[in-house]
Amino acid sequence: MLAGAALRKTSEGWEFASEAALEDFIWNNLQQLLGFTPLERQYAAKGEFCDILALNESKQLVILELKNAEDRYVIQQLTRYYDNLLDEQPFTQQIDYGQPVKLIAAAPSFHRHNLIDCKYNLLKIDLLQIQVLKDNQKFQLCLQDINTNQTWSIPIPYEELSFSSTSQNTPEIPQLLLDWLGACSAEKQQAILKLREKILTFDERIKEEIEGRNTIRYGKGKSKPVAEICYQRTSHKPIVFLWLSTPTSCWFGQKEVIGRLRLWIDGETVTDIGHVPEGFGRMRLQIEWDAMPREKRPKNMFHSGSYKSFTPVPIPQGYNNVSNTLESLADLALTKWLARI
Repeated sequence: MLAGAALRKTSEGWEFASEAALEDFIWNNLQQLLGFTPLERQYAAKGEFCDILALNESKQLVILELKNAEDRYVIQQLTRYYDNLLDEQPFTQQIDYGQPVKLIAAAPSFHRHNLIDCKYNLLKIDLLQIQVLKDNQKFQLCLQDINTNQTWSIPIPYEELSFSSTSQNTPEIPQLLLDWLGACSAEKQQAILKLREKILTFDERIKEEIEGRNTIRYGKGKSKPVAEICYQRTSHKPIVFLWLSTPTSCWFGQKEVIGRLRLWIDGETVTDIGHVPEGFGRMRLQIEWDAMPREKRPKNMFHSGSYKSFTPVPIPQGYNNVSNTLESLADLALTKWLARI
């Protein structure tokens, strides 16, 4: 199954939302796209970081440098990486250093200086032009060698967003959130956008704050949050958190404790919840644990309603007397938030 991607619409067409999103997609689909075996990404050699190191069928080292915009100095970068890696010679068990190193620069366009640098460089460097193509509602990544015209392509699992349900009174959707939502189904996109609209129109004291590149928080400052939407790079999708009654305090007769709950969402339905005080936690659905090789699973799988559990808790009918839709749980979180203000 292909990994998803974060895209962005521009006046000229479509592009990856960031260089990190481009690197994520190519790294996760490198074998399907170019037939290379991935070795390591952001490999540090003499203080410089190579985007992707890979291996081809002939055991040649492949150094791949990616740019999400035109860059004048990509040829010099690759030249330095080549020299550094030949000095260090990592992955000697996999790589045949008796063969030439394959150098590749991939970018949406190449400056004329890149062409001059290649012309007089003693090393052979392949220049691959990156294009994100849209045909009807299907997206595709296309790489084309600008010298030979050879092409490689692969589908991009991306769903174009529709804003038909958003209110004019709601602040403009941050570009960061738009970048994340493309990897979600249309149903889940609308559910998250409705959640955002509901939260921001509930009380004027609730603000939308962006923290770094992976977190959008909703609430009254850091001390009074009601929700978070966080981008998880491993799944390439946004994850929703609401401040609700923790499972242990809700179902086991203890005093109510409001905590940061991660929601597992299927369309508009919330199937499971887990108390995750910070980050993404270690919880996975049981089906995800079962799909992992046994040697990669924790030896002692702890299951409970607490934050220490390795699995979330399925939502039974009548959780806090509301249905298990994202909208209903958002209403509940807002009611709890108002009581804390």
